[in-house]
Amino acid sequence: MTFQTECGIAVEALQAFAEQARERQRSVIHQVPMAVLYRELGVERLIAEGGLHDGVLRKFLTDYLIASTRLHHPGYMAHQVAVPHPLGAIAALIDAFTNNAMAIYEMGPSAATVEFAVVNWMLGKIGWRPSPLPDSGAEPGSYGGGVLTHGGSLANLTALMAARGRVAPNAWQDGTPGNLVVVAPEGCHYSIARAVGILGLGQRAIRNAPTDAEGRLAPEKLAAFIGGLREQGANVLAVVANACGTAVGLYDPLRDVASVCRDLGVWLHIDGAHGASALVSNRHRALLDGVDLADSLVWDAHKMLRTPTLCAAVLVRDHRDLDNAFREEASYLFHEKDQPGFDFIHRTVECTKAALGLKVFFALAAEGEKGIADFIDRQTELASAAAAYLRAEPGFEVAVEPQSNIVCFRVDGSDDLQLQLRKRIVEAGNHYISTAEFQGRRWLRLALMNPATELSDIAALVEEIRRHHAAPAQDGGPRHVSPWF
Repeated sequence: MTFQTECGIAVEALQAFAEQARERQRSVIHQVPMAVLYRELGVERLIAEGGLHDGVLRKFLTDYLIASTRLHHPGYMAHQVAVPHPLGAIAALIDAFTNNAMAIYEMGPSAATVEFAVVNWMLGKIGWRPSPLPDSGAEPGSYGGGVLTHGGSLANLTALMAARGRVAPNAWQDGTPGNLVVVAPEGCHYSIARAVGILGLGQRAIRNAPTDAEGRLAPEKLAAFIGGLREQGANVLAVVANACGTAVGLYDPLRDVASVCRDLGVWLHIDGAHGASALVSNRHRALLDGVDLADSLVWDAHKMLRTPTLCAAVLVRDHRDLDNAFREEASYLFHEKDQPGFDFIHRTVECTKAALGLKVFFALAAEGEKGIADFIDRQTELASAAAAYLRAEPGFEVAVEPQSNIVCFRVDGSDDLQLQLRKRIVEAGNHYISTAEFQGRRWLRLALMNPATELSDIAALVEEIRRHHAAPAQDGGPRHVSPWF
């Protein structure tokens, strides 16, 4: 079969998948036991014998998509993963077919050019000076820099490596000094702890920053806290601020935190994986007031920029900090050569890198900045409306007034009740929600990522919660209904 024919089979299956989801003809989530899927998909036989063409391909895609979680379903409210723009998905196909591993320019000139443009667009949104094009004749000096990585966890690691390069410039050769610490609020994303572990500092190097009652960094206490660490012989690698936090979506007071960090000469890293997209919105960019005073920022496009996973930016105010984060030798890559473009490989863990910028670019170019801003505004306003609706319901409590598209709420009862309700909702498959811990309690959590989700979907969720609450399940096990039987 030809590439075009097989693409046609795939597109037909995906179109039906999306339409069934949008029309609620299928469950948003259907967790078939892996042992059943393993058998029904016939993966072992296909690996051994081949033949994934024509009717076999059609059947495989049918079975595969039946068990796939349907992010296009209006009841999808669980996690901070985009319902991708169709053109973004097409960009992923183009990238996969051309397979230009563009970490070095010669392996993907077009992909590198697009990524360069996307990174510069992000730098401009922050308020940092974009990078000049190679051979543009621009004056040397300080300007912003960045790179797209496969996910926010890798981006956070890269940013902290850039901070280490400034704070401990000999660490690449001599190892990370044992007195380095990272100051971060207790509610920061777990990837910060992972990065600290990978850097060899150990979890004890994470020092919980002073926060207010809602878990936001308390700048009025930060200077004394850092001073106390220094008196103990610690050297602060970085202060990490949230924009926004993962659990309930609150933003730290960035300008005030940045002022403290500048006064003390401390690197400020902002984890804006989810919330940095508010920079595109004139209505909500004030939530990131002071972001331009930071030293580094992480921004995930695969969250609120309608980009397929994975695609995250690590951005720095001074490109030299990122360019000094890695120092390596590879004679087949690094040597004197004609260089008509820019090599991103010096800025990233990955030696082989997908054309991530193309996915962001297609999503942006399809809708334009205004279209993306309208989407961000809509989802944020939907969260505020959902919180008001939930707060007015008897027996329901909302954690905080939303600042983003994340809403945390709970019903009267124990933490175990919240988990049991979530389990029954997911098993029913009409809605897909998550949970989070906040202020020592477990909350049901909505991440309103789908542009098709309406306030009526929140109302339907409330009714379903009431039904499950009134008639708890009699058995403790999950209720699976196989689509094949």
